This record gives sequence, C-alpha cells and structure tokens, in this order.
Amino acid sequence: MSIEDIAGVAHEPNGTPAGVVMLTHGAGGSRESPLLVRICDEWASHGWLAVRYNLPYRQRRPKGPPSGSAAGDRDGIVEALTLARTLADGPVVAGGHSYGGRQTSMVVAEHAGLVALLTLFSYPLHPPGKPERLRTEHFGAITVPTVFTHGTSDPFGSIEEIRDAARAIPGPVEIVEVTGARHDLGSKSLDVPALAVDAGLSALP
Repeated sequence: MSIEDIAGVAHEPNGTPAGVVMLTHGAGGSRESPLLVRICDEWASHGWLAVRYNLPYRQRRPKGPPSGSAAGDRDGIVEALTLARTLADGPVVAGGHSYGGRQTSMVVAEHAGLVALLTLFSYPLHPPGKPERLRTEHFGAITVPTVFTHGTSDPFGSIEEIRDAARAIPGPVEIVEVTGARHDLGSKSLDVPALAVDAGLSALP
C-alpha cells in the first residue's frame, strides 16, 4: 500500500523524519482544506513526515457530506495508520478536523497501540444547539496523550464543555484555546498550526 492508495499528499521534512503525522478532514472538506495544509507544513518544518488524506467517502465523490457508513471511514483510517508505520521510523501521530478527528479518535480508542498521540481540531462535541447529544461514548478508552485545538466560539462545543468531556479520557490531555475562533479555527491574531504542533510535540511521550 502507498500514500496514493489512501488519496494522501505528503509534506516531506528536510532529512530523516522524526516520525509520521496522518491527518484527515472534516465532513464537508477534503485533504485540500487550507487548515490541514498549514498544519502539515508546520509538522514538516519540525522534521516530521506529514500526510493529509481523504476519507473513503471523499474518495468516492469529490463534494458533499459523508455518505455510506462511518464504520467504512474508520476502516480507511485504520489503513492509513497501518501505512504510516511503513513510511518512516518513529512515533505515529494521528488526528483530523471535526468529523475526521472524531472518527480517528474512535479508531484510536478501539485499537490501542496504533498511535503515540491524538491531535483533534474542532472536535464536534455535539451538534450545534444540541448540547445533550454528546459524542463522547468512546473517550474512556483513549489512553494516548490527546491535544484538542478548539475555538472559543465553536458552536459544536464550548471550551468549558470540551474541558468537562476531556476529563473522561484516561490519557494526558492538553487543550489549545483559539480565542474568538469558530469551527474553521480561523484566527487573525494567532498562529493556530504553530500552537497545535508545539502542544503536540510537548505531549508526545
């Protein structure tokens, strides 16, 4: 299997990679998400091989929301993380934006030992306006260090809600607050990729 098989794009570091980062996109996005591109550039600048890849539903059609089964998307994440181990030595970091991060976190909860660090951008804690519909049933099985990068104006969960939910994760948790940012993590004053990658590097065991 190769990076092309998972519809991935690699950001190569200078020299031998320190490890591999595998990141995927949100429900309406793709591997071309500007946020993913910037985060992968940032990891590569720190000496990591960073890959942004399309989930199986996005490989089937170029636009639109997730179609088919989320379990199929999780199978695609398992394939990507299995491939990551063949690309370079060193730790594997996995994560993604919104839906992609949620599905990755479910894979990491189910398959202990696949990754060394989970990095989640705008985790969709609940649908907007429906705080009672939490998507946290698997948090108790996440044992690896986890970094949440989250905007303080994200309608899918407030910083306080993320903090409360993250207490269910037995592994170490770091929360990077992006003041004023919404679900896209856009910020005019903060370098979001740099903050997220610095937190990830510090959290690595």
